[in-house]
Amino acid sequence: MSNDGGMELDLATVDHLLTTTRSVRRRLDLSREVEPAVIEECLRLAVQAPTGGNSQGWRWVVVTDADRRAALADLYRRNAEPYFAASESAAQASDDAGRRILRSARHLSDHLHEVPVLVIPCCYGRGFDDANIAAAGLYGSIYPAVWSFQLALRSRGLGSVMTTLHLAYEREAAELLGIPDGVVQAGLLPVAYFTGEDFKPGSRRPAEQVTYWNAWKRPRE
Repeated sequence: MSNDGGMELDLATVDHLLTTTRSVRRRLDLSREVEPAVIEECLRLAVQAPTGGNSQGWRWVVVTDADRRAALADLYRRNAEPYFAASESAAQASDDAGRRILRSARHLSDHLHEVPVLVIPCCYGRGFDDANIAAAGLYGSIYPAVWSFQLALRSRGLGSVMTTLHLAYEREAAELLGIPDGVVQAGLLPVAYFTGEDFKPGSRRPAEQVTYWNAWKRPRE
């Protein structure tokens, strides 16, 4: 199929990429090295993403040093443990899918220090005082690039997952990595080749059930 610009797009491949890019936790290959050139290639694609005002304020901290990965994993687990404790009691009444996700998240926490590459996406800008318009503009200028990065990884046989638990100790992480004041850490992405077979589309509610037209909860006429 061609778009209005005449470029031929393989929509089946594009749609497969978009519908099967999963949050990978248990299937990260902890024993296989990830080549720096692959990370750099994916980041070159990621920085083609749009940003507010074309500010391009993103910065990427790629952590491969074992000691720094271990220190980041310790910060992550300091917040993960109380989170898991609260979530596990709630999970007793949850469905099987919720319990599987929780087990998967705990597995990642236990093995985070073994993941060969940890990537922290950052963005210039701080001090928005919880104003939604400023926060939306800030994170809206980094998360599109994060998603592009994850799609690029997926297309090359690598998995990732967007995590935020270490941000409870963002200042300590900044000191560890030399991240200056005025730079926001937007999350942490464990990156590794994935094991096993290809991924399948996830279970989702139909888009028609969560899409409203012209007013809240109004279906398309």
